[in-house]
Amino acid sequence: MDEALLLIAPLLIGYALDLLLGDPDHWPHPMRLFGNVIALGERKLNQGGYKIWKGAFLAISLVLIVYLILTLLDTVIIELKWLFVLVNSIGVYYGLANKSLISEGRNVFSVLEIGGLEAGRRQLSRIVGRDTAQLDEQQIRIAVFETMSENLSDGVVAPLFYYAIGGLPGMMAYKMVNTMDSMIGYRNPRYEQFGKFAARLDDAANFIPARLTAFLMVLVTGSGRGLQFIFKYGSSHKSPNAGYPEAALAGILNCRFGGPNVYQSVLVNKPFIGENGRIIQVTEIQKVAWINHKVCLLMIVLSCVGTFLVCYR
Repeated sequence: MDEALLLIAPLLIGYALDLLLGDPDHWPHPMRLFGNVIALGERKLNQGGYKIWKGAFLAISLVLIVYLILTLLDTVIIELKWLFVLVNSIGVYYGLANKSLISEGRNVFSVLEIGGLEAGRRQLSRIVGRDTAQLDEQQIRIAVFETMSENLSDGVVAPLFYYAIGGLPGMMAYKMVNTMDSMIGYRNPRYEQFGKFAARLDDAANFIPARLTAFLMVLVTGSGRGLQFIFKYGSSHKSPNAGYPEAALAGILNCRFGGPNVYQSVLVNKPFIGENGRIIQVTEIQKVAWINHKVCLLMIVLSCVGTFLVCYR
């Protein structure tokens, strides 16, 4: 089997599996294993002095371990082409989070509509890090769209980007980086020092994918306003990356994101993205879901092309 086909087949199979299965809660998932290992390392190392250096050691070690183990695995099974395709297809499936991201967003809108404000707040708390207890319906819907746009980069475009340039080892090394950031990359007394390196590593890893995500969103919608928002608001976000896909979606929808929110009991005054503080309609979740689907499909195509070019560079 051709080398390029060996790497492209898992992309297509993994994408199909994600569309078909999503991420059932009761299934085992490598990200949970990543989370358990990170939590263990944090408990052992995040004490005493030199916390920045200990956090950097943990981050570098875990990323290298994931990359080296999967590189070794691929090297061992490469001759059994069917097994190589099977293992890498399962890896791509677990590395993608497109259907689950869309499903979670739709669930919040549905629960909010059917179950009311309190139920909507509880459902939203499954997918965001902010305090949802005081949010109104408009703020809940905005939070869903912000999360879907940001995680379109983290959970879809970035993993596929790193697969295109580094195969499954590159994809899963990125997922380790992103999981660490989501667990210890916070500016609070516990993680300010220990998680600093992990947070900066995640910023670096997402620099290109976040901007790529924003431009792909504009491309699949043909939104000139979305393109304008990328340049006008993309860099105004506190995060060096999250503002770009958020700005693209705010422009596409002609609405306003951002503003003050509470994270772990701390009020964070995020800058506004956009000026039109209109009411988000219930039906707009369908448009955002289709944007995510289109971006994911386009990124699969680009990743296949990128993989082919890497194989024959």
